[in-house]
Amino acid sequence: MPAGPVLPAGTRRHPVRVYYEDTDFSGVVYHASYLRFLERGRTEYLREAGIDQAALQVGGMPLVFAVRRLSVEFLHPARMDDLLAVETRTAEARGASLLMSQRILRDGRELVTAQVLVAALGGGRPVRLPDALRAAVRQVTEA
Repeated sequence: MPAGPVLPAGTRRHPVRVYYEDTDFSGVVYHASYLRFLERGRTEYLREAGIDQAALQVGGMPLVFAVRRLSVEFLHPARMDDLLAVETRTAEARGASLLMSQRILRDGRELVTAQVLVAALGGGRPVRLPDALRAAVRQVTEA
Protein backbone atom coordinates (compact mmCIF):
# COMPACT_ATOMS: atom_id res chain seq x y z
CA MET A 1 0.00 0.00 0.00
CA PRO A 2 1.42 3.41 -0.86
CA ALA A 3 2.58 5.45 2.08
CA GLY A 4 0.46 8.40 3.04
CA PRO A 5 -0.56 10.57 5.93
CA VAL A 6 -2.55 9.12 8.80
CA LEU A 7 -6.11 8.66 7.59
CA PRO A 8 -8.70 11.10 8.92
CA ALA A 9 -11.54 9.50 10.91
CA GLY A 10 -13.99 7.63 8.69
CA THR A 11 -11.67 7.49 5.68
CA ARG A 12 -11.08 4.16 3.96
CA ARG A 13 -8.17 3.39 1.62
CA HIS A 14 -8.31 1.04 -1.38
CA PRO A 15 -5.23 0.12 -3.46
CA VAL A 16 -5.36 0.31 -7.26
CA ARG A 17 -2.61 -0.73 -9.68
CA VAL A 18 -2.39 1.15 -12.99
CA TYR A 19 -2.46 -1.21 -15.96
CA TYR A 20 -1.68 -0.60 -19.62
CA GLU A 21 -5.42 -0.43 -20.40
CA ASP A 22 -5.75 2.53 -18.00
CA THR A 23 -3.30 4.69 -19.94
CA ASP A 24 -3.35 6.75 -23.09
CA PHE A 25 -0.82 6.62 -25.94
CA SER A 26 1.77 8.49 -23.84
CA GLY A 27 1.68 6.04 -20.91
CA VAL A 28 -0.16 8.48 -18.63
CA VAL A 29 -3.45 7.46 -16.98
CA TYR A 30 -6.34 8.49 -19.21
CA HIS A 31 -8.65 10.91 -17.39
CA ALA A 32 -11.72 8.61 -17.55
CA SER A 33 -9.74 5.81 -15.88
CA TYR A 34 -9.63 7.87 -12.70
CA LEU A 35 -13.44 7.74 -12.62
CA ARG A 36 -13.25 3.92 -12.50
CA PHE A 37 -10.67 4.11 -9.70
CA LEU A 38 -12.95 6.46 -7.75
CA GLU A 39 -15.92 4.12 -8.30
CA ARG A 40 -13.92 1.20 -6.93
CA GLY A 41 -13.04 3.28 -3.88
CA ARG A 42 -16.70 4.13 -3.22
CA THR A 43 -17.77 0.51 -3.72
CA GLU A 44 -15.13 -0.80 -1.31
CA TYR A 45 -16.03 1.92 1.19
CA LEU A 46 -19.67 0.75 1.19
CA ARG A 47 -18.56 -2.89 1.37
CA GLU A 48 -16.45 -2.13 4.46
CA ALA A 49 -19.52 -0.43 5.97
CA GLY A 50 -21.38 -3.72 5.54
CA ILE A 51 -23.52 -2.47 2.67
CA ASP A 52 -24.08 -5.12 -0.01
CA GLN A 53 -25.08 -3.19 -3.13
CA ALA A 54 -26.17 -6.36 -4.96
CA ALA A 55 -28.55 -7.21 -2.08
CA LEU A 56 -29.96 -3.67 -2.12
CA GLN A 57 -30.94 -4.13 -5.77
CA VAL A 58 -33.09 -7.18 -5.08
CA GLY A 59 -34.72 -6.17 -1.77
CA GLY A 60 -38.38 -5.35 -1.24
CA MET A 61 -37.73 -1.83 -2.55
CA PRO A 62 -34.77 -2.17 -4.94
CA LEU A 63 -32.22 0.57 -4.32
CA VAL A 64 -29.31 1.62 -6.50
CA PHE A 65 -26.85 4.48 -6.36
CA ALA A 66 -26.30 6.89 -9.24
CA VAL A 67 -23.74 9.66 -9.53
CA ARG A 68 -25.67 12.93 -9.60
CA ARG A 69 -22.76 15.35 -9.50
CA LEU A 70 -19.02 14.89 -9.85
CA SER A 71 -16.28 17.46 -9.40
CA VAL A 72 -12.74 16.28 -10.11
CA GLU A 73 -9.43 18.10 -9.91
CA PHE A 74 -6.47 16.52 -11.68
CA LEU A 75 -3.30 17.64 -9.91
CA HIS A 76 -0.54 15.26 -11.11
CA PRO A 77 -0.42 12.35 -13.56
CA ALA A 78 -0.14 8.66 -12.73
CA ARG A 79 1.63 6.22 -15.03
CA MET A 80 1.56 2.54 -15.91
CA ASP A 81 2.48 0.22 -13.00
CA ASP A 82 1.97 2.92 -10.35
CA LEU A 83 0.38 1.66 -7.16
CA LEU A 84 -2.24 4.17 -6.13
CA ALA A 85 -4.37 4.59 -3.03
CA VAL A 86 -7.98 5.72 -3.35
CA GLU A 87 -9.17 7.35 -0.13
CA THR A 88 -12.91 7.72 0.41
CA ARG A 89 -15.03 9.20 3.17
CA THR A 90 -18.60 10.37 3.58
CA ALA A 91 -18.65 14.15 3.85
CA GLU A 92 -22.42 14.28 4.36
CA ALA A 93 -25.38 11.88 4.47
CA ARG A 94 -28.48 13.65 3.21
CA GLY A 95 -32.07 12.46 2.86
CA ALA A 96 -31.66 10.62 -0.43
CA SER A 97 -27.96 11.06 -1.15
CA LEU A 98 -24.40 10.77 0.07
CA LEU A 99 -21.74 13.38 -0.54
CA MET A 100 -18.43 11.52 -0.82
CA SER A 101 -14.98 13.12 -0.64
CA GLN A 102 -12.27 11.19 -2.42
CA ARG A 103 -8.65 11.51 -3.37
CA ILE A 104 -6.13 9.41 -5.23
CA LEU A 105 -2.54 9.31 -4.00
CA ARG A 106 0.77 7.83 -5.08
CA ASP A 107 3.38 7.46 -2.34
CA GLY A 108 1.49 10.00 -0.24
CA ARG A 109 1.33 12.60 -3.04
CA GLU A 110 -2.16 13.77 -3.92
CA LEU A 111 -2.84 13.22 -7.64
CA VAL A 112 -6.62 13.64 -7.90
CA THR A 113 -9.34 15.02 -5.64
CA ALA A 114 -13.06 14.52 -6.13
CA GLN A 115 -16.39 15.43 -4.58
CA VAL A 116 -19.12 13.00 -5.63
CA LEU A 117 -22.83 13.35 -4.88
CA VAL A 118 -24.41 9.90 -5.07
CA ALA A 119 -28.21 9.69 -5.18
CA ALA A 120 -30.24 6.74 -3.88
CA LEU A 121 -32.81 5.61 -6.45
CA GLY A 122 -35.68 3.16 -6.25
CA GLY A 123 -37.70 2.46 -9.38
CA GLY A 124 -35.79 5.22 -11.15
CA ARG A 125 -36.83 7.86 -8.61
CA PRO A 126 -34.99 9.37 -5.62
CA VAL A 127 -35.68 7.51 -2.37
CA ARG A 128 -34.73 8.21 1.20
CA LEU A 129 -31.66 6.36 2.43
CA PRO A 130 -32.80 3.43 4.59
CA ASP A 131 -32.09 3.91 8.30
CA ALA A 132 -29.85 0.81 8.39
CA LEU A 133 -27.73 2.16 5.52
CA ARG A 134 -27.50 5.58 7.13
CA ALA A 135 -26.44 3.96 10.43
CA ALA A 136 -23.77 1.83 8.70
CA VAL A 137 -22.29 4.91 7.00
CA ARG A 138 -22.41 6.85 10.26
CA GLN A 139 -20.58 4.02 12.03
CA VAL A 140 -17.77 4.10 9.45
CA THR A 141 -17.65 7.90 9.57
CA GLU A 142 -17.30 7.92 13.35
CA ALA A 143 -14.82 4.99 13.48
